[in-house]
Amino acid sequence: METKLEAAHYVMRKNGRKNLVRENRDRFFYPEEWLKFREQLKSSQVITFEFLINTGARINEARNVRVGDIDLKNKRLILRVTKVRSKKKEKNPRPRTIPISQEFAKKLKRHITFNKLGNDDYLGIMSTSGANLAMKKALNRAGIKDYHMFSIHNIRKTLETWLMSLGIDGFKIIAHIGHSFQVAAGSYISADVFSWEEKKIIRTIIGGLYGR
Repeated sequence: METKLEAAHYVMRKNGRKNLVRENRDRFFYPEEWLKFREQLKSSQVITFEFLINTGARINEARNVRVGDIDLKNKRLILRVTKVRSKKKEKNPRPRTIPISQEFAKKLKRHITFNKLGNDDYLGIMSTSGANLAMKKALNRAGIKDYHMFSIHNIRKTLETWLMSLGIDGFKIIAHIGHSFQVAAGSYISADVFSWEEKKIIRTIIGGLYGR
């Protein structure tokens, strides 16, 4: 028997499948929520979510990154598989090069070394469905009451919101995330709602990314 909570957040399709309806697609992580969430991840899942929060990449972009695409010395990486915004665009869209923090570069180096990965190897990013499921389970264990409002895409929203709150130039953020001005203004810009203490926690999570 379906509960009131389930009835509020699920819809039954004609094919008999029950799909979740997210009422707040603009949900982002508060920094303390991220820390609680991360504590609930399995060790094999950590690299997926660390990569996403530190790069803002779409999960398909992240999944196609090879070790050879990462420049640990100069703290940057190339996203070779990027989203096509229009059917009129070329089939092979232009790769996007983005900076990474020194702290995340060290994490990547440890991951590559521990797993004995070569330049042609992928990092081991989870599938979209697997990551979404793992995310909701970890959020639930972390005590995030509206865990059903989250999907992997909300991590991109989170990094964008965090960078804005840290005063990073909007042009840099748009280029990093890979959005047009119209998309950024219509869907991604959020008010700066973080306290000074929360901003310090954000810096512990994403390190010196775009730091002065």
